[in-house]
Amino acid sequence: MQRRDFSRQLAGAGFGLALSGMAQAQAPAQAQAPKEGTHYVRLQTPAPVSLPSADKKIEVVEFFWYGCPHCYAFEPTLEAWVKTLPADVAFRQVPVGFMAPHQMHQKLFYALEEMGQLQAVHRKVFAAIHQQNRRLGTDAEIAAFATGSGIDANKLAESMKSFGVTTKANRAKQLADAYKIDGVPALGINGRFYTSGALAGNHERAVQIASYLIQQSRAKG
Repeated sequence: MQRRDFSRQLAGAGFGLALSGMAQAQAPAQAQAPKEGTHYVRLQTPAPVSLPSADKKIEVVEFFWYGCPHCYAFEPTLEAWVKTLPADVAFRQVPVGFMAPHQMHQKLFYALEEMGQLQAVHRKVFAAIHQQNRRLGTDAEIAAFATGSGIDANKLAESMKSFGVTTKANRAKQLADAYKIDGVPALGINGRFYTSGALAGNHERAVQIASYLIQQSRAKG
């Protein structure tokens, strides 16, 4: 889903499940070797890399938005692929903050992370939006979701407004800008490359190309 599609859809139909009608046409998976400029992009200026420990050498970042149907569809493929990553690869998810609706979900993600609830609730957020027709676009909607998920709604609201969450959201924006992300889901590899289902042809091909780019990053040190 491209940034221009976010704007057009939100203006025309309101934030939420109308997004499901915006499915990007995806070409069949390409059989040839990944081609720079077609299946992936090399950054002219490297993006910052944040590795959690000395044993990690390569960073992979998924840029996503909870309200994006393509991100929701990508989750099973992404989860399976992440389990196969080499031990020296650090993976993390970064929610985009293009506009106000994305920023609301961005703060929800980081607040859940701050509270130690992200791993337990991450998939539930996707399910609430894409299976239960809940937008989670207002404070009241998020509070109701939190209560139903066994989370203290007041603490979640406080965390979403906290300095720590605001700082993480600002850093997420800076990273997305550095990668020049204009659509999600997208995969950034070690501050040097990015690919996506739109570039690769489909989600399965995207993770294959990401694996290729991990090897490229390792080979170049």
